[in-house]
Amino acid sequence: MDAEYQGLTFSRPGHATVRIETDDGTVIYIDPWSEVIDGAPGDADVVFSTHDDRDHYDSDAIEAVSSPETTVAVFEDIDASALDVEVVSLAPESETTVAGIGVRTVPAYNRADGPHLRPNGDPFHPKGTVIGLVLTIDGTTLYYPSDTDALVELEAIEADVVLPPIGGMATMDQHEAATLVRQIGPALALPLHYNTPQIDGLDADPEEFKKVVEADSDIEVVLF
Repeated sequence: MDAEYQGLTFSRPGHATVRIETDDGTVIYIDPWSEVIDGAPGDADVVFSTHDDRDHYDSDAIEAVSSPETTVAVFEDIDASALDVEVVSLAPESETTVAGIGVRTVPAYNRADGPHLRPNGDPFHPKGTVIGLVLTIDGTTLYYPSDTDALVELEAIEADVVLPPIGGMATMDQHEAATLVRQIGPALALPLHYNTPQIDGLDADPEEFKKVVEADSDIEVVLF
């Protein structure tokens, strides 16, 4: 199932991979992963990768969705030397333009005193190892938090569309994500990163997330 908003069509091949197509046929992927990409579509005009976890930065998946003209924009800590395409480096907490798309990078991490820690007590994603993306595409602003807790500093983000992770374990869970989405107040929320067969522990009830977010609000949730 696709979701549409203001001329943008959002598809979720699976997990945290998102495909966005504009009215004029421009195609953007965020964090493509081989486990959920079907074949080698080669249709991407722009690809974004937010960090180097295998399910978010996958050079094989990027090659599969790319053509020789594709622009790839990755968090600066990612080693993208294996890619045979133009690569743009994205610094943390910065603003730039990539192929006509406004790009703002925002914090994404697990708090050292938070609930999403490894057995040894370290955060799954320490501060400075992940970026969230706020993209402006044809006048629509979308927020892709990537792998992060529901941080207080994220509540002030303004976006028309929010694509939050809801699976817990290494990210905010459905309850934390619902609270953050309601704080931001987008027109549309599209949950990601949950109930992925290839990764244990990402458990969520998307229908309950939808119910909580939509209760007494103007936010629409599409389970796409």
